[in-house]
Amino acid sequence: MRNRLILLPGWAFGEAALAPLRDALLERDSHLQVDILPLPDRADPADWLKSLDPQIPDGAWLAGWSLGGMLAARLAASRAERCRGLIGIASNLCFRSSEQWPTAMPAEIFDTFHQAFGLDPELTLKRFTLLVSRGAFDPKTLARQLQVSQAAMSPAALDAGLQLLAHLDNRDVLGAFAGPQLHLFASSDALVPVAAADALQAEVPDVDIRVVEDASHGLPLEQPDTVARLMVRFMREGEDG
Repeated sequence: MRNRLILLPGWAFGEAALAPLRDALLERDSHLQVDILPLPDRADPADWLKSLDPQIPDGAWLAGWSLGGMLAARLAASRAERCRGLIGIASNLCFRSSEQWPTAMPAEIFDTFHQAFGLDPELTLKRFTLLVSRGAFDPKTLARQLQVSQAAMSPAALDAGLQLLAHLDNRDVLGAFAGPQLHLFASSDALVPVAAADALQAEVPDVDIRVVEDASHGLPLEQPDTVARLMVRFMREGEDG
């Protein structure tokens, strides 16, 4: 029986952004079935998890990048034993900083970005690719790759995604999920500070955390082979355990 892995992309990105990671995973494990599930094109953020959950088969591993990882965490917790395990990629417990979780994007920067998106979505999306690629070995090339892999989502749905990034708090969620967990962070991430790795470890001590050196927030597209190696090794250990 083939292992099943469901991948969720980050905010504003589609299947193309995770295709290199999917290919790298399949090269390392031919018995793995990898499906990339697009984020919902829905204007109401409350509909997103309701839309995603029925599309996920029981017994599958859940993995997600950035917002996709935050959604995967909530889905894993709600599905409990129906989720084989959880893998977060450049995904924070809270994306927007607060007094309770300061190791995140500063609230004033996030709020300014959100306001700018409301005024000019197209220009803001272009600027977003530059933020995602900041800290990469070749940021210009990565930014171009990110720009062509953006999802064809409505501005209303993209705004709903920003609302989720602003309000999702997974501090209790990760502790509630009893399955195996791997969380990958990038050392030069401009959106999720690398200090979030230590903060997450302090919040949920029993999870596996790795920091990929010399990598940006675009980690799965920038270093798909490294991410795939860590993921496959983790899943094999989980299956053996």
